Amino acid sequence: MALDTLTAALRLKAWGYFGTGLRSSNILPMQSATKANTRTESDKILNRRRRKKFNGTAIKPRLSVFCSNKQLYAMLVDDQNKKCLFYGSTLQKSIRSNTPCTTIEAAERVGEELIQACVDLNINEISTYDRNGLAVGERMQAFEIAIARHGFLPR
Repeated sequence: MALDTLTAALRLKAWGYFGTGLRSSNILPMQSATKANTRTESDKILNRRRRKKFNGTAIKPRLSVFCSNKQLYAMLVDDQNKKCLFYGSTLQKSIRSNTPCTTIEAAERVGEELIQACVDLNINEISTYDRNGLAVGERMQAFEIAIARHGFLPR
């Protein structure tokens, strides 16, 4: 025990001579990375950057689709007037009430309802297809197939 106190005292004395002692000004908190690496940048950050470039109009709105773990939500957005021209989700009673269906079939019905709304609003094409940085799943594929039949997906 006496040996431990002696070595601790020598260490403190050595720090004083060489100027490497621990002071509160020398200890800085760890800096967190605020900007993602460009090679491994997340899809949501890339999507946010793309949304600045592509805006929807009343004639060519932006199609924004979000797919959660259980449901799918789709919107036609007029970014210039800041209005939502169409909103549909797999939770709506108009989609689920006819016959009991799975979420994949409901996502296909949302796509068909979107096409019907586009016909009613005289919309012939959409400016961009915004998946909100999400990968394609079964519900998203069923939705895309329903709207691709009518040529609404931009190339």
